[in-house]
Amino acid sequence: MNHNLLKAAVFSMAALLAAAVPAFAAPAKPPNQVEINDRITTSGQPSAEWLADLKAQGFEAVVYLAPATVSDAVKEEALILSRQGLTYVNIPIQFDKPSDRDFAQFAAIMDALATQKVLVHCQINLRASSMVFLYRAISRKENPNTAYESVTKVWAPEGAWKPFIQKQLKKHQISFEPF
Repeated sequence: MNHNLLKAAVFSMAALLAAAVPAFAAPAKPPNQVEINDRITTSGQPSAEWLADLKAQGFEAVVYLAPATVSDAVKEEALILSRQGLTYVNIPIQFDKPSDRDFAQFAAIMDALATQKVLVHCQINLRASSMVFLYRAISRKENPNTAYESVTKVWAPEGAWKPFIQKQLKKHQISFEPF
């Protein structure tokens, strides 16, 4: 067989195989993912596949801010993360009823994880972005204007979240009016 003809046949076979076998694709990033800094990232609900790769991405802990019973929750999230040696905390904040206790618990957890790279997520990054903003402005004493920019990448808080944010800022004597 002619050498050039053999080369062409091998090339054609490789092209056919490449077309027939889909390329490996990394799991899709979670919705509304926002990197706050090198230590904190917020997002909506990640897939089980994406969570399975968190340690390789440098994460050390996950804080989930929705009830584990919501329909799109990853049922085995705690197990997926524990297999990687990651810390997992669930604070089941009712979306229409965020409370002072929820924020106090969240702030205490974030303080305890202060040296770790943390993913804070919920269903679509509304709870997460709001609680991380409050934590940054109240507990970390960051400039509220700067801290609030990450919230605006995701949403304009409304419903129960608008008065909740205002109440927390006032309670902690933070002079900032985001609305």
